[in-house]
Formats: sequence, structure tokens, C-alpha cells
Amino acid sequence: MKKLNLLLGGNLRQYVMIIALVVVIIFFQIITGGILLSPLNITNIIQQNAYILILATGMLLCILTCGNIDLSVGSVAGFIGAVSAVFILKINMPVFPAILISLLIGVLIGAWHGFWIAYVGVPAFITTLAGMLIFRGLTMVILQGMSLAPFPKSYTFISAGFIPDIANIEGINLLAIITGIVASALYILSQVNDRKNKKKYNFEVSSTGAFLAKIAAIVAVINAFTYSLARYKGIPAVLIIVVSLVLIYSFITNKTIPGRHIYAYGGNPKAAKLSGVKTKKVLFWVYVNMGFLAALAGIIFTGRLNSATPKAGNGFELDAIASCFIGGASTTGGIGTVVGAIVGGLLMGVLNNGMSILGVSIDWQQAIKGVVLLAAVSFDVYSKSRSRSV
Repeated sequence: MKKLNLLLGGNLRQYVMIIALVVVIIFFQIITGGILLSPLNITNIIQQNAYILILATGMLLCILTCGNIDLSVGSVAGFIGAVSAVFILKINMPVFPAILISLLIGVLIGAWHGFWIAYVGVPAFITTLAGMLIFRGLTMVILQGMSLAPFPKSYTFISAGFIPDIANIEGINLLAIITGIVASALYILSQVNDRKNKKKYNFEVSSTGAFLAKIAAIVAVINAFTYSLARYKGIPAVLIIVVSLVLIYSFITNKTIPGRHIYAYGGNPKAAKLSGVKTKKVLFWVYVNMGFLAALAGIIFTGRLNSATPKAGNGFELDAIASCFIGGASTTGGIGTVVGAIVGGLLMGVLNNGMSILGVSIDWQQAIKGVVLLAAVSFDVYSKSRSRSV
């Protein structure tokens, strides 16, 4: 087990979920007759699940702080979508200022939640449950029970548009191909540099063969993915947003002092406070961040739907929470990664997409996702009990 954990980079649970994602993809690719990994469907999976991946990134930080959650994110996303629709379609505000103001409102909502949770001491569950009811009600008030549509193309481009190609080559998108090559080179350089640093400080590293095999596998996946995008319309604009967020938040959680403070808070709040961590400030800014990402997710979902509806955002919070726990986050906080949350979100997205292709009803889809969530958390509990007993 120790050797396997070393081979997988010291994060066995996260890689188990990656293996599970690969197995699910292969299963649906076979059973759907190759439809799942067709270029069109890969693009659909990205655009259909981008807002959940964004919410999962923010939700992970909430969960890291002693297992707290935010039940309001779906309602906030729907509310921000409605607000942006009113700005653009009723007040005739230009798209860019409307988006900026909408994001700012999301930040203020997050600050409102953070104030009650961090400084007043109201439990996060109660505060965000109240927020869920408040902003769901306000969404219906603003829209007066009706949908607002359609949006300008500059608004929908964020979620449904594609980055323009750099050359006109029939049947292939050159920019996507080049992006895959550049991403592969950057990944190889980062892995080699990381391995050198570990050796420099006498940390254990995997064997050379295992290291090269891992790099080869990841590079193959990156280029197969970008080649598939190149065969359709190229790189979706929303993919750039998601990848940027993953890189930024991975850097923050792994390489910065605020990130370490979040993990320290989740591991032991009292010890973190005694060590000089401003725990209330950490908790406050985690929820401010969640408000911002909920607003961004709301804009992306509204643009994807090309309509602001009173029921937008229903169930988003459950998908975001499930993505984090499936991706290896601990229910007690202090354990979890941004990449793990993204893997969990992709697993949920592939399940939804594959079952939809097969014509599985929504009822059964919900039941199956519930079983997957229970299995993931059970694995987390089992792995913890094993580590304690060793």
C-alpha cells in the first residue's frame, strides 16, 4: 500500500477517484457505441458542467474549514443570473459593466454570509440555508415569475462561445492542437522541476520508470483531449475560465500562506488560532470567495441557457458538495484538493451525460448519483479507519 501511495504521488484517495473516472468513461464509451467521447459530446460535457466545476472549487474551500458547506450557492447563482438579465435586457446596460456589477453583488452576498458565520457565530448550515431561501425568493420577485431572454452574443460567448482559430484549416482547429502541445511541455517541465526539488530536500520519489509512465499517460490524455476539441469547433471559452480557476486555486491552496491557513483551520481550529492564524478572517474570506464564484457560475449558466429563469440554480449546491466529497474531500475538513473536486465534478458530469445518452430517466439518474456519493464517502471513512489502525 505504501509503494502504491508513493507511485500515485502520495494521494491515494484522489487517484482512486481518477481511476474510477477513467473506468466510468470507458464503460459509457463502450455502451454508447462511441458517442460519449465524440468531439461534439466532449464539448457538450465541458459546457454543461462548467458551472458545477466552478462551484465545486469554491465549495471545497468551505468544506476544508471543518466541513462547513454553503447551501445558498444555487440560489445565489440563479439570483445573479436574474440580476444580470435585468441590467442588460431591461435597463439596457452594456454587457461588460453588467457582468462586473453582478460579480460585485456576488462578493457582497458572500461577505454577508461570512459576517454571520465568522463574526456572529451562526452555524454555516443555518446561515446559508437562510441565504438559499432569501435569494430564491428574491429571484422570483425580480423576474416576477417569468423568464428573461434572449441575451446578446457577447454575454452568451462566455459559456457557449469558442476561441477564434489562428488559421483557417478545414476540419481541424490549429489553436487547439498547439494548446495541447504547449500544455504538455509545461506539464513535463513542472513535473521534472518538482521531482528535482523533492530529491534536493531528500523527499521520497517514485521510480524513474513510474515517473516516466505517469508523464506519458498524462501527456497522451492532454493531446487526445485537445485533438478532440480541434475536430469540432476548437477551445470553448468557458474551458479557459475553468482551467484558469483550477490553476489559480491550486496555487493558492498549495503554495500560499492563506491556503495553508485554510488547511490549518480545517485540521484543528483551536491549534491554528493559538499558532497565530486569524481564524475568523479566514472563514470570512472563504465565504466571500464562494459568493464570487457562485455569481460567476450563475452568469455562465444563464449564458448557456440564454435565459434567466425563476428556477435556475435548483440543486446546484448538492452537485457542488457531492463533487467535493467524491473527489476526496474529508467530511470533517482539512483534507481535499482543487483537482480532486474537479475530478469529482467530472465524474458526476460523465455519469449524467452517459445516462442521458442511454435514455435513463432523471429519477434513476438521481438515485445512481446518490449511490456514488455514498460509496465515495464510505471509502473516505474506511481509509481513515485503516490509517488509524496501522
